[in-house]
Amino acid sequence: MTPAHGPDTGASVVSAVAEFRGGAAMIPASRDVVQGFVARLAERGLELTDAFLDAARLVATELVTNALRHAPGPCRLELTLVEDRVEFAVSDTGDAFPTFLPRDPVRVGRHGLEIVTRLCGEVITKPHAAGKTVYARLPLA
Repeated sequence: MTPAHGPDTGASVVSAVAEFRGGAAMIPASRDVVQGFVARLAERGLELTDAFLDAARLVATELVTNALRHAPGPCRLELTLVEDRVEFAVSDTGDAFPTFLPRDPVRVGRHGLEIVTRLCGEVITKPHAAGKTVYARLPLA
């Protein structure tokens, strides 16, 4: 997966960026960012189902929640339309990569990356000077 970067710089690029300082309010705020982004996609003629919107909200919630729980400092959520998928890029200041736990139906909690991987097919983490960015792409259909 090659991550897309940058804000809405051209007519063919649809993206949204939100910077969060921390705190639990960033979780529902991330869902609002997704809602607005999906509305912009609809304005451009993409017909998306309620199931897609629900899945997109869930992906954003899980990735932003992980940033809140496991990394100090601010968090950035970027959504970009890349071909037939929406790319989620969540950057934080933590240097530890997410831990993928084996499937365990009796474990309570810590299923976020499992959920995101099932919805998106893969989750990629890339380090950068100030922390890391976690990428996932959700198919439109």
